[in-house]
Amino acid sequence: MPIWTSHGDGRTVEPGAVVKPHERLGWPATIAIGAQHVVAMFGATFLVPLLTGFPVSTTLLFSGVGTLLFLLLTGNRLPSYLGSSFAFIAPILALGPGDGKALQTGEQISQALLGVFVAGVLLAGIGFLVQATGTGWIEKLMPPVVSGAIVALIGLNLAPVAWTNFQQDALLGAITLAACILFAVFFRGFLGRISIFLGVVVGYVVAALLGRVDWSGVADAAWIGLPQFHLPAFGDAHAWAMLPMFLPVILVLIAENVGHVRGVATMTADPSINTRTGRALIADGLATTIAGLGGGSGTTTYGENIGVMAATRVYSTAAYWVAGLVAILLAFSPKVGAVIFAMPGGVLGGVTTALYGLIGVIGIKIWVDNQVDFSRPVNQYTVAVAFVIAIAGFTMNLGTLSFGAIVLGTVAALVIYHLGNAIARARNTGADDGGPIVPIGPLGGDPENVG
Repeated sequence: MPIWTSHGDGRTVEPGAVVKPHERLGWPATIAIGAQHVVAMFGATFLVPLLTGFPVSTTLLFSGVGTLLFLLLTGNRLPSYLGSSFAFIAPILALGPGDGKALQTGEQISQALLGVFVAGVLLAGIGFLVQATGTGWIEKLMPPVVSGAIVALIGLNLAPVAWTNFQQDALLGAITLAACILFAVFFRGFLGRISIFLGVVVGYVVAALLGRVDWSGVADAAWIGLPQFHLPAFGDAHAWAMLPMFLPVILVLIAENVGHVRGVATMTADPSINTRTGRALIADGLATTIAGLGGGSGTTTYGENIGVMAATRVYSTAAYWVAGLVAILLAFSPKVGAVIFAMPGGVLGGVTTALYGLIGVIGIKIWVDNQVDFSRPVNQYTVAVAFVIAIAGFTMNLGTLSFGAIVLGTVAALVIYHLGNAIARARNTGADDGGPIVPIGPLGGDPENVG
């Protein structure tokens, strides 16, 4: 078991003081803060299985297990919750029945799990490479203009899915969307950061009051039971053919983890935390791999939980042990999963209209924060081509291989940027210096965002 030193009297935080990762408050206060982390992660974490058709309880289980594994592998010195990554939504839905509908069968879930599993293995492998060589090559591969484009195009590519859900019940969609916006605008700090979660709660309550919730599945579900497990479809040719759809997700997960580590290092004024970047990538990769083996969605570090730390100034990893254990306990209640799956499509449409747009905004914020120069044609075309590919839903089939818009948009952004700058250097006109990867949260959101 990890051991923490008490901060001060172990109960309170003096004004301006910081509780560092290796410290903790008294256990009652630590448990209370851990509960806040559960609330912060819950809104985004449960939305992924709800949108994709993955079992909610299983996803919660592997997010909790992944969080504990992350804490162990980073030496219990890097606070983070590993929740469901939104970067996986688009490739998972590509294996479904179409029109943005969630996966309907166990076979489809198993096919998607192959992509989750492989993405996790590759991410862990990159983590070992970073552990040995550092992060410089990542910054050169994905400078701000490219990383911002990749993040944004994932949200834009999902826009039609939001409309598909919204039009199922426009009234509920509008109420949910309005609630998300109002909570974000009127509340600061913790409540503002969980505006997506609160908006969903409002939409769900209104739907229940209007009699638009089918409670039959909730009534039949047991209070206590095992999560529903699935194995990846290792022998399915179609699943392997769709695997390229998952590869761009790895780039997003790298950026999220690197950004998370730097964000925590800055907030705690402890530069040594940056040396744990490789471990963070390994841990997230292994957590995603394990989730893929059992039926959970891929994981990533969560900006919502960074928001909780920024608000409380408590960075103790003890609180994350509490959050991970609570998530695991919730996973063994089928009733919880049934309540979530009973949510009407209109509510989903409202929340995803905001959520997918926010993903796009996060990408744009990366450009703003890094002062990307869009007077340069190479930067203009890097983004322009990637965006149109994503929004229009370009596809390409090469034999049995199928490449979707996210794959094609990501490749286009990388090729146009690097080829364009190579030509510019050859003509002695100069090129961007790459610049650092900035914290972008869990595709996630940045520390001031949700989702």
